[in-house]
Amino acid sequence: MNESDGYVVYLFPAALEALGEAIKPYLREGPGGEHILCHEIDTAGSLIEMTIEAATDEGHSVALELMVPQQMVRMIVSARSDAAFGFSPRVAPALMTLPPLSRAAPKADAPTHAIPQPVETPAPKPEAPEAPAATSQANLPPEG
Repeated sequence: MNESDGYVVYLFPAALEALGEAIKPYLREGPGGEHILCHEIDTAGSLIEMTIEAATDEGHSVALELMVPQQMVRMIVSARSDAAFGFSPRVAPALMTLPPLSRAAPKADAPTHAIPQPVETPAPKPEAPEAPAATSQANLPPEG
């Protein structure tokens, strides 16, 4: 069997919506819908780790790692140069590289907008201690 030329990763529609604009630079359009084209993939943990070959604005090649939770992945297809894949007889497309990375892209350590930031909740007000209930003689059991 020939070695793999890469992988095509399809995400669930809800995952694409949850990831929003952050995932769009990595998506490709194809007959099977939007997908991620990656060079290597690791499915051994709770995250699917995808290695993507990209080019910078200056034309330098760079390997990016894109990680998403396994629950977001609908299907992974191994793309082989001599095989057809999908649901009709067509030849697998040649692996494409990503468009150049924009200088306007957010920094890797920039805070995300996909996850709401925690909101500080005010500390509860201390309540006044309750006075102990007076024990009346009428509530005591009769001695006999």
